Amino acid sequence: MTQPHPLVEIWRGPLAESLHSGHAVICDANGNIREAWGDPATLILPRSSAKMLQALPLVESGAAEAAGLSTERLALSCASHSGAPIHVERVQRWLADLGLGDDDFRCGVQIPMGEPERDAMLRANGTPCQAHNNCSGKHAGFLTLAQHLGAGPEYIDPAHPVQQACLQAFEEVTGETSPGFGIDGCSAPNHACTLHGMGRAMAQFAAASEGADARQTAMVRLWQAMVAHPELVAGETRACTELMRACTEPVALKTGAEGFFIAILPKRGLGVALKVTDGATRASECAITALLVRLGVLSADHPTAKRYMNAPIRNWRGVTTGMIRPDARLLS
Repeated sequence: MTQPHPLVEIWRGPLAESLHSGHAVICDANGNIREAWGDPATLILPRSSAKMLQALPLVESGAAEAAGLSTERLALSCASHSGAPIHVERVQRWLADLGLGDDDFRCGVQIPMGEPERDAMLRANGTPCQAHNNCSGKHAGFLTLAQHLGAGPEYIDPAHPVQQACLQAFEEVTGETSPGFGIDGCSAPNHACTLHGMGRAMAQFAAASEGADARQTAMVRLWQAMVAHPELVAGETRACTELMRACTEPVALKTGAEGFFIAILPKRGLGVALKVTDGATRASECAITALLVRLGVLSADHPTAKRYMNAPIRNWRGVTTGMIRPDARLLS
């Protein structure tokens, strides 16, 4: 099948009012496709789901060890955080330890993603800075690597040694030569690959063995940091954080803009990647939840699973008018 596959349905009363289609793939430790929906060969931009790949040079180069990065900072290097104080304060301390400040970032100013944090800032007439950017942890990692390499300050330039190292890691782990890149919301290059390539890359993370070599050790350290600090990878009430907490075994999860999601299942040596073609977050969160249930690492009865899969849709009076539910073929 080369066309997008139905992934998520929005029901109102007796009718499926809307349909979100897309592509999904589950890969094994050898990078082979175990199951697929839609077209695994479709070309995608993984957006923030690629942050673990972009963080690989930070760890395997020795920069993380030289800078004494904690597991919290490694988790932040893979994060799309909400801009809560637990995120911003840690990023700012990381910058200070590098002898740098907010002006050294190239990610741009962003008001906090989390509604409580955004509302609190607005009530206090506060001003966001670049550390509030959801990608500031990734950029702190870029700056750490740039210092380690003795490279210049424009670390988001595609020709900069930091981005060249990221591209090399991306191509080696996806097993593909990237045909190009787009510029992400944080101004860093985001390289394209096939959906199969991303699934293959996530399966490599899942199958990696610490001590085997620098690359595999880096992979293990990164996914373990994510699992150890789910609140830093996203934030309270966010799907990545809540689903990692709800899984019955260690699973690293990462969302990406425009309906992307990945999962790393180390105990099973499996990697998952999915893309919703219309870019809807509600659909990608529902679809990844369904695949976690399918793979047996999340109970369908868990309150978090129910929040994203078969969740009721209510109107302004609180009346249930429908539900968001996965296509039955994701579960059967």
